Amino acid sequence: NPHSPAFLKPRSPKLSFGYTKMNVSSRGYRVFSGNSSTACTELAQTITERLGVELGKSVVYQEANRETRVDVKESVRGQDIFIIQTIPRDVNTAVMELLVMAYTLKTSSAQNIIGVIPYFPYSKQCKMRKRGSIVCKLLASMLAEAGLTHIITMDLHQKEIQGFFSFPVDNLRASPFLIQYIQEEIPDYRNAVIVAKSPSAAQRAQSYAERLRLGLAVLHGEAHNFELVMSDGPGLASPSSLAHARTGLELPRKQSKAAESMMPKEKPPITVVGDVGGRIAIIVDDIIDDVEDFVAAADILKERGAYRIYIMATHGLLSADAPRLIEESAIDEVVVTNTVPHDVQKLQCSKIKTVDVSMILAEAIRRIHHGESMAYLFRNIAVDD
Repeated sequence: NPHSPAFLKPRSPKLSFGYTKMNVSSRGYRVFSGNSSTACTELAQTITERLGVELGKSVVYQEANRETRVDVKESVRGQDIFIIQTIPRDVNTAVMELLVMAYTLKTSSAQNIIGVIPYFPYSKQCKMRKRGSIVCKLLASMLAEAGLTHIITMDLHQKEIQGFFSFPVDNLRASPFLIQYIQEEIPDYRNAVIVAKSPSAAQRAQSYAERLRLGLAVLHGEAHNFELVMSDGPGLASPSSLAHARTGLELPRKQSKAAESMMPKEKPPITVVGDVGGRIAIIVDDIIDDVEDFVAAADILKERGAYRIYIMATHGLLSADAPRLIEESAIDEVVVTNTVPHDVQKLQCSKIKTVDVSMILAEAIRRIHHGESMAYLFRNIAVDD
């Protein structure tokens, strides 16, 4: 495809990403998998096959008391070490495995320890919510303390998360692969419209729409009835709750503008801004986990005349009853990448399709080891992507 990014275009066999011979620097490097689950090591195997190297010899397992133990079976002294860590449903176990693996390699005198974490866990907890905490910042500090010196990830939930780290972060994009899927696998995609399922996702959707030269639609409103406007920052109680907290305190009937801004605000029902009648609707997002919002969006788009509905997302967490809900919904196809293992979900739902992104992860590893620029991997990537 002439519009595909350069690094997706096939090259000659000796120059393609499935390397048969590499100019490994004198320092050397190793690629390890930090997962104890077999399903989570598939991505690591695919990446090492593309690089033309063997997966590092190590054993990651849980003891009888559920403690994580890591045994590295080969020397890593003075080498660049890449830890490929995919995140299964048991997020906390995977995080602990990564921390223990990194610390083990650090104490084994590895020169550089680079974490390849396609889906960065706890990325949704990157803002202060009431009396909560920014857990993503905590995890970034723990990884640095464990010994990581660099991270390769993909489509962080918020780009600002990179500021939590005290070392370099390469936030790769999956959009070139998803756009290529749209162009090659969706019949009559020229009759499609890119849909943002909320105003906050409009920038990402606009980036897709501009590169595909398609129209844009935005869903506004929510299925939920109420949401506190003041959801960010330390918990601010509503005026009514303050009144009950203090005995004898009554608020005046005419409230100030500041008080009104803290009152629960009723959200309008879901509406579509843009024309989707007689078109294919393609909803784009970074994460698809709980699918209730996507199912509700699909129902509205069907009512407005869309005849096929696709969901495109980078990380397919698909928790709980997501496969069943997708199978029973108006959604025609859900396309996700293999940053997160979801083989079980695919067995439960025939509508889930997978796009392989191991190519760009392997190329990122090669470039970092050889000290080459990463800018090549961000060609044709929009600022808002």
